[in-house]
Amino acid sequence: MNPRDTVDGNAVVYCEGAYNTPNGKTAHGLVRFTNRYRVVSVIDSRYNGRDAGEVLDGKTDGIPLVASLEHALEHARRQGQGATHFVIGLAPDGGRLPENARDAVALALTGGLNVDCGLHDFLSEDPRLSELARQKGLAIRDIRRPPDRNSLHFFSGKIEAVTAFKVAVLGTDSAVGKRTTAWKIVQGFNLKGVKTEMIGTGQTAWMQGARYCLIMDSLINDFVSGEIEHAIWSAWKEAAAEVVVIEGQGSLMNPAYPGGFEILAAGRPDAVVLQHAPARKDYDGFPGYPIQPLAQQIEVIEKLSGRPVVAVTVNHENLDAEEIPLICKDIEKQVGVPAFDVLLEDPVRLVETLLLFKGKRDRS
Repeated sequence: MNPRDTVDGNAVVYCEGAYNTPNGKTAHGLVRFTNRYRVVSVIDSRYNGRDAGEVLDGKTDGIPLVASLEHALEHARRQGQGATHFVIGLAPDGGRLPENARDAVALALTGGLNVDCGLHDFLSEDPRLSELARQKGLAIRDIRRPPDRNSLHFFSGKIEAVTAFKVAVLGTDSAVGKRTTAWKIVQGFNLKGVKTEMIGTGQTAWMQGARYCLIMDSLINDFVSGEIEHAIWSAWKEAAAEVVVIEGQGSLMNPAYPGGFEILAAGRPDAVVLQHAPARKDYDGFPGYPIQPLAQQIEVIEKLSGRPVVAVTVNHENLDAEEIPLICKDIEKQVGVPAFDVLLEDPVRLVETLLLFKGKRDRS
């Protein structure tokens, strides 16, 4: 994806029944940060009248949660921010759109909104929805539609030319906060004057406006490594990035979403940050499949990549605020690397840890 200068429009994000759950992670990402849209509201009737940021992170951000599309459009008009896009903020297991959500999409098209969807169901192939879009002169963008094979890259080895400091943000589970932490690291480096680019690897990063982005689970397997390599090389070559941060997908030993192998093999990171939810015992959505211990996960990553896990970042779901500093200290004792919660504290300490490691690499 090429660098962008302007947003696509004003977005109503659809997240009915899923906001503030793992199945709402696309909506969460857009509420926290996006360069692609101006988010004017989020639809989830369970939280009608609440502030989206306050529900998610305990910090108001002026984005209201509303009960319906009608309420969303009314709010947008009152604010002088006429909505232009209806964005699917759901991220259910398997990436399939619930049937009742198609009626919401039809209402959005009838109301004159373009539709963006990052799920595996291609709405542009739905006869009813595509006809509505045609009649209204609107666009349906299926973000997970596989790219034309002629545009894909096979691994070539050009990653070896990249001199930027490469950081991979992997996780011990899916839907654990890898992308959010990656953005926090990017923003922290840029605030320190270090030119840093994000390599998005999923549909939410694309929706957030990642300038260099591939959608891994829409690719033919033969080209995944080459697309990772090409995105990193492009960020270094075109944007002169000093640091490249790579968003992880799934987790190495997740039974449903094994991921990270390609990033380690093709992205060849200099360092790994590992996102972890200490309160989770089983893989998300798969009770009876216990998450392997953190020390074991770190050992596997380091053996596969030959590179160190330099920090653990904590997802504080189902933890009390007073527990988090103690849990971070306990992690440091267990695995010997610093632990941070980048949502509750400024990412400065994590960025300084990475800068220290970068300095050692640059001197070697």
